[in-house]
Amino acid sequence: MNTPSTLAMILAGSRVDELDVLTCYRPKSAVPFGGFCRVIDFALSNLMNSSIERIAILSQYRSFSLINHIGTGAAWDMIGRFRGISILPPFKDNMDSADWYLGSADAVYKNLDFIRYHRPEEILILSGDHIYNMDYRKMIAYHYEKKADLTIGCIQVPLEKAHRFGVAALDDEDGERGGRVLSYWEKPAEPQSRWASLTVLCFRPEVLCRALEENHGKNSYEFGRDIIPMLMEQNCRIYGYKHQGYWGYTRTVEEYWQSNMDLLGENPKIDMEKWGVRTNLAHRGICDVQPTLIGEKATVQNSMIYNGCVVEGEVRNSILFPGVHVGKGTVVEGSVLFFNNEIGENCSLNKVVADVNSVFGEGVRVGPSLGKDFGAVTARDGLNPREPGMAGAVTVIGWNNQIPACTVIGEGATIDPQLPAEQWKKCVAPGEVMR
Repeated sequence: MNTPSTLAMILAGSRVDELDVLTCYRPKSAVPFGGFCRVIDFALSNLMNSSIERIAILSQYRSFSLINHIGTGAAWDMIGRFRGISILPPFKDNMDSADWYLGSADAVYKNLDFIRYHRPEEILILSGDHIYNMDYRKMIAYHYEKKADLTIGCIQVPLEKAHRFGVAALDDEDGERGGRVLSYWEKPAEPQSRWASLTVLCFRPEVLCRALEENHGKNSYEFGRDIIPMLMEQNCRIYGYKHQGYWGYTRTVEEYWQSNMDLLGENPKIDMEKWGVRTNLAHRGICDVQPTLIGEKATVQNSMIYNGCVVEGEVRNSILFPGVHVGKGTVVEGSVLFFNNEIGENCSLNKVVADVNSVFGEGVRVGPSLGKDFGAVTARDGLNPREPGMAGAVTVIGWNNQIPACTVIGEGATIDPQLPAEQWKKCVAPGEVMR
């Protein structure tokens, strides 16, 4: 009887404080992205396109939106005798056991019985909150070629940013494909290598299970901080597999916004159609929305606008999810507007990320002021969103807000979800946080 050899376990339970109001009511992996999908769709689509069909999702923080999005797994063709998606929440197994996952390694440790039940030949540990395209079969083949105990997916990052990641020093054993891990540091203050971990880890099951059991009962339960250094000390065979493509970390609001902007232009860095990204179109009824309606005097430039939108104003360099309505005389620039946002007439939104179901009254202005020549410059003309024209911090609007008419919200401000009407004021200062 043939059964799949790979078990994939997706770490999808964290909130990530840096994303602030976007993760008030959902884990980072369930944050909407790119006009119709969720961040976790990239890991799921990579698995589907790599023919890895036995998947466990380790979820903990406000799991409802994630569970609702995953559904039966049919969107990724994960229904069948030897394929499927299992969502593994935290649990209590006795009166003395903690009921929360205490870290990434603890989440997997608490599900060792699930691993042993499926008896995989290799275990793939993935983060559910990164934006990238990868054929995991090539990494797994490299893992077997090197007879590795652990293979770490790595990508080069600027040295000045490497302190934010787990960093590996690799030898030149296999050139552009990868190399033996000589040293590993978790978020080092002074990085000595540019090869950052993608949080794509391929383990020999017996090595992983032994390491998790040895780490149990200690004060820290993370793969980068604890498990990988432990295996390094034990002289295990650890290799780095070099990923050469795009990688969006999206840990901060600015990074999340930038990754969305990387979808735009004639030659976008992220090509979801080419990557074969799938999502659950039944979630939020995406598959049932009407075609987008563009008004007679409306203009749309270098933007992604999904079905179900109504545009009567100007939309430039932006991403609109289903159900967004842009009123007459309104300009939306460099923004990401989630499901069912309603933008009234004569508004200005520049470099805004707005969560679902918010209503912007007439004449509302949000973000940096738009220069009169701003619309003449587009990504098609070589616009770098970090350059002047899209300068300024991202303004974030939490979900279910009713923004009064003529309100001015400065750049970099943060608005909590469902802010009571009596707390609104006519002018919100740049960088101000309204709770």
